[in-house]
Amino acid sequence: MAGVTMEKVVNLCKRRGFVFPGSEIYGGLGASLDYGPLGVELKRNVKDAWWRAVVTSREDVVGIDAAIIMHPRVWEASGHLAGFSDPLVDCKSCKQRFRADHVDGSRCPACGGELTEPRQFNLMFKTYVGPVEDTAAIAYLRPETAQGIFVNFRNVLETSRLKIPFGIAQIGKSFRNEITPGNFLFRMREFEQMELEFFVRPGDDEQWYDYWREERLRWYLDLGIRRERLRLRAHGPGELAHYAKSCADVEYEFPFGWSELEGIANRTDFDLRRHAEFSGKDLTYFDEERRERYLPYVIEPSAGADRSALAFLVDAYDEDEAEGEPRTVLRLHPKLAPCKAAVFPLLRRDGLPERARRIYDDLRRRFAVDYDQAGSIGRRYRRQDEIGTPFGITVDHQTLRDGTVTLRDRDSMTQVRIAEDRLVDELGARIG
Repeated sequence: MAGVTMEKVVNLCKRRGFVFPGSEIYGGLGASLDYGPLGVELKRNVKDAWWRAVVTSREDVVGIDAAIIMHPRVWEASGHLAGFSDPLVDCKSCKQRFRADHVDGSRCPACGGELTEPRQFNLMFKTYVGPVEDTAAIAYLRPETAQGIFVNFRNVLETSRLKIPFGIAQIGKSFRNEITPGNFLFRMREFEQMELEFFVRPGDDEQWYDYWREERLRWYLDLGIRRERLRLRAHGPGELAHYAKSCADVEYEFPFGWSELEGIANRTDFDLRRHAEFSGKDLTYFDEERRERYLPYVIEPSAGADRSALAFLVDAYDEDEAEGEPRTVLRLHPKLAPCKAAVFPLLRRDGLPERARRIYDDLRRRFAVDYDQAGSIGRRYRRQDEIGTPFGITVDHQTLRDGTVTLRDRDSMTQVRIAEDRLVDELGARIG
């Protein structure tokens, strides 16, 4: 990925208001990041695009929004209390902590000091429910959104007209007390997941597993990720989670290497079977057509909203020359761009700002748009290119004469004149 570094992407994000260090005025907090005005729009667009693709455009998927703090027995049933942990070692000299499987040998990678013996470290954040902090009040911040779907399986089934195969989707915050978070938005302790649990008849699971692998890979490609930087990698037998029959990751080639954006897993009936056992509730499904009862298998596409946003940012980052000057440009897909268009009066006189304002007010009823009249028109173009705005609309003296404006394309930098009363339809067609 020549020319694209994480340092460049991070600097752009801070400079232009995509992502800020968390609690920065107090010196920051490790692996804590805040989305700024542009970043929150980008991430919202990523989530909206996922929701449209997985939920609202389909007849066989519905959504829920489950609570972050759940009954502690949920995490016993899911296996997180017993098995959701990493091996941890401490340096006896500098006191830094490391995952044991990330350290080569018995000496500290930071100072060369001696390391302690590995011990297991549970990744769930512990809290207390109620006024008394005792063992009876212990609860946990969820480490994944999936369990909120599984414990609501019967509720959704009884209140909807869905029949298997069908899915339940959720977007929400999850929390993992990672020992070694890092790589900017890629690994944080507080992050957002976009998860689908798709319930199928046992025996039909492999065909649905194949379907969702291809469907989810295509989603990233349709939103502009370059094919050569994306791959679908199947897990080997030694990598599979204990509940998984098969699993594949959608991976992206970041500047720091190939890393997972999303996992697609065949979870079999593990989760429903465990929750039925621990809760004592019947979570089977009666298939009226086949006249049979069974515990459904589950195919789970689980994506990271933050990781996806980072991949779209990295993939869109480019540097080129425009009119003899270097420019930085984010070639974001128009559906994901924080601002869809920017409106510029060519000059700050002759009635051009007033006309530009009317156009801006009309467009922002439909799209996220910006208005900019500060500096030369070339400099204004560069500012919008750098934040990924796909279209620029310039109001000039010809606009006053014939009602046309200049529509500029971010990527090709070509300009065409178009009637201002056609702008809404034209932008809608180009954004898609």
